Order: sequence, then structure tokens, then C-alpha cells
Amino acid sequence: METNTTPVTTTSVGLRYGLLTGLVSIIISFGLFVAHQESSPLRYVSFAVLIAGLVLAMQNFKQNNQGFMSFGQGVGIGAVLSAVVGVLSGIFSYVYMSFIDPEVVGRMTEKIRADMEARGGMTDEQIDQAMAMSAKFMNGPFTLVAALLGTVLVGVILAMIISAFIKNAQPEFE
Repeated sequence: METNTTPVTTTSVGLRYGLLTGLVSIIISFGLFVAHQESSPLRYVSFAVLIAGLVLAMQNFKQNNQGFMSFGQGVGIGAVLSAVVGVLSGIFSYVYMSFIDPEVVGRMTEKIRADMEARGGMTDEQIDQAMAMSAKFMNGPFTLVAALLGTVLVGVILAMIISAFIKNAQPEFE
């Protein structure tokens, strides 16, 4: 029986686990949108999903690479994985907010307004200005770009932390 001795690449692992993690994130986001909980603390579950996807991807890479993974390879896996998750999440959010439930932006802005009023320290005019500014960033393609950049930034930071613990660099002189 022949075994495959070709090591996997960081890109292939990042893409595979990025698709899986992205699909799980979309399912969670859809559930939150449908339950009108998009502004609740439950939205942080997606960070746990991203962390789990990163850990599983890095462990899979090590397992298929004779138990070795450098810090840079781990960060590379995290960058690819988080970019895929960001693109998928951004597209889903854009489509959902633009076509499926356009009122979600209104609910989110009302929640933000209520939070600002409850905190105090701002006049009604300042709150109106802040709401006008935030409305610009919650509509259109900016949602896609913000999701991509935010997910990649958080994903790379998390990948650096996780890689520091999971790495097992191959000895140089063997």
C-alpha cells in the first residue's frame, strides 16, 4: 500500500479550513440575524469558531507534515484561512443586509443610538452626527471590505498567538 509522502501546503490547508470555518460562521450569523440578535454578545461566538478553525487547520498541517510546522507556516495558514472566512462572511452579510433583510441595518443603528443615549455625555446633535457617520459604513460594499479587513486582521493576530503554542519547527541540521 502506497502512502502519500508529499507534504501539504499552507495554502491548501488554509483554503480547506477557511471554507469550513466560513460556512460555520455564516450559519451562526444567519441564526443571529433571523433571531434579531445581531447586536447581542452571542455575536462573539464567531471568534470561537475562528479560533477553532485556526487550531484545527494548524494541527492538520502538522499531522500531514511529519509533525512539523514553523511559526511562519502557522501565520500563513491563519492569513489564508481568515481571508477566506472574511470574504465569505462579507459576501453573506452584504447579500443579507441588502436583499434578504434590509431592515437589519435599522435595528442595528437603533441599538447603537439607544446605547449612546444610555451612556450619556453626548448631546442629541452629537448622537445624530455619529449615527449619520455609522450609517455610511453599514451600507453597501463597505460591509464587504470591513468584514474582509477586520477578519484578516483578527485572524492573523490570533494565528500568531496560536502558532506560538502549536509550532514545532523542523531541526535545521538533520
